Amino acid sequence: MTENEIASVIVDASYKVHTALGPGLLESVYEAVLAYELERRNMLVCRQMILPVIYESVVLDEGYRADIVVGNKVIIELKSVEKVVPVHSKQLLTYLRLSKMKLGLLINFGDNLIKDGITRVVNGL
Repeated sequence: MTENEIASVIVDASYKVHTALGPGLLESVYEAVLAYELERRNMLVCRQMILPVIYESVVLDEGYRADIVVGNKVIIELKSVEKVVPVHSKQLLTYLRLSKMKLGLLINFGDNLIKDGITRVVNGL
């Protein structure tokens, strides 16, 4: 599947999860439920994936953790906040650059409408 095809599945699954649970729960709850829903759709899902940072040829294994990586192609950064701020998108873009992945979705389950809480972040896609 392409990045865009995976993103379509993620958006649909996020809508289903948000419709069922609504806003206001902990980020960790949405992470677990979204991962479950994606796995039900036969997607390859990795939660809290450690992606190393390479700095001056030194590999730092605890560089950062991606909330969810789908199909080894798309990073999902989850939030459950009242308002997403610009640093959240910048953080996801940095994750994409460091991992050399091309597409990320910033999903805020804190929004009343999930369509308002999804932001695509691209790295050369």
